[in-house]
Amino acid sequence: MQSRRLVLFAIALAALFEAEFGQRTAPSVLERHLAESEGDAEAARYARHLVEIVVARRAEIDEQIAAAAPQHPVVTLARMDRVLLRAGIGEVLHSPATPARVAIAEWVELARVYGGDPARRLVNGVLGRVARDAAGGGSAIRTGTREGAVPDAEQ
Repeated sequence: MQSRRLVLFAIALAALFEAEFGQRTAPSVLERHLAESEGDAEAARYARHLVEIVVARRAEIDEQIAAAAPQHPVVTLARMDRVLLRAGIGEVLHSPATPARVAIAEWVELARVYGGDPARRLVNGVLGRVARDAAGGGSAIRTGTREGAVPDAEQ
């Protein structure tokens, strides 16, 4: 299941990243990617949901990034890092079916793949802080698993 989720996250991530260049909207790019892939209906539905969250709540998500990482202004982040953070925060805060710890682990893995070690550390730290803040300073949220960032021995 996790690898299938990572594939659909990669499709949503690609759509959000391409939209950063301003030529097309993220939903239209996503639909093109979904038409080109052989994904199932459930995966497509979830990818659409994730893109809709990021598009609809972009300003709110950017405020979360600014609060969690004031030393990294959103406008100065690499496009891929910005998209990884927006999508990760969108899922952590607005997709109650996925425990935060699982969402954080998946987005940290995608950050490692698409952005390398610096992006992995940034995503881990920001998503962990956002999850803790949403939980009220460290208590669990949603399914009782929101405890912050995934332990990262390499930090």
